[in-house]
Order: sequence, then C-alpha cells, then structure tokens
Amino acid sequence: MTPTPPTSSTSPSLKPATERRVVHDRRRRVVRALLAGSFVTRRRGPRRLHDRSVASTDWHHPQWLAVGLAILLFSVADAFFTLTLLGNGAWEANPFMAPLVHGDAHLFAATKIGLTAGGVVALIVLVRMRAFGRIPVSAVLYGVLAAYAALVGYEYWLMQQLPVI
Repeated sequence: MTPTPPTSSTSPSLKPATERRVVHDRRRRVVRALLAGSFVTRRRGPRRLHDRSVASTDWHHPQWLAVGLAILLFSVADAFFTLTLLGNGAWEANPFMAPLVHGDAHLFAATKIGLTAGGVVALIVLVRMRAFGRIPVSAVLYGVLAAYAALVGYEYWLMQQLPVI
C-alpha cells in the first residue's frame, strides 16, 4: 500500500502559496539595466571571499579609469611619435603593425588605438581576477602602463635626436 500525498483538503497547512513574483521581467530592458547599473551600483565587491568571477561586481574603483585613460593617452602619443619618426626615416619594429603603418596613417592610428582600448577594457573588467593562475590582472594593467610610458619616453628621446631642419 502506497501512501497518498496530502492535499489541501486533507491538510490545511499545505495550501498553495500565493504568487509573489512581479509580472514585469526586468531582464527584458537591457539598456535601462545597463544605465541604471552604471549610476546605482549594487555590488562593489564579490559576495563571497572565494568568488572571483567576472560578474561578481558591477563597480570598479576610479583608479582603473585613471590607469585606462593614461594607457590610451600613451597609445595616442605612441601613434603620433611612430608616424613622425617613420616620416623621418625610421622603421616600424612591430611586425604586426608594420603592414598597417606603411599604408593609410588613419587606419594605422584607428587600429592601434582601437586594439589598445579593447585590451584595456577587457583588463579592467577582469581586474579582480588572476592572469595565468597567479598574476593579479591589476599588476598586468600597471605593467602595460609602465611599458607604454617607457616606449613613449624612448620615442620622445628619438625625436630629440632628429636633426633640426
């Protein structure tokens, strides 16, 4: 003999719960959610100590904006110095950018700055994670900033070595 499950007529405490969900689905308004999440942040850090996923936060410290902008400004300066030096007889050392730099200067600058901006955005989104399992992405961001500063400093030094016409 199998027992029958209790029903609402046999047990008054097992009444069906009233529906508490809201009728409108907030996931359908993507643009509104992105705008609202930009100004009204809910998660400034992960909920749990071991949570290091990409979606664990929707707010990033303003220092990453400053680091990202500095990297992009160095990228613009690098593009300008590269084109100026190439016009004075230098050659492009980066084999990936060499085909672009000898073509259209606007395409070269747009590609260079666009790739840099995409990389910076990706690194800022992942800033709370670790690269290669142990290196903090924040250290990678500071490393990119230092490398760009050194590169722009070197190109500036090369510009000072050009003969004055």
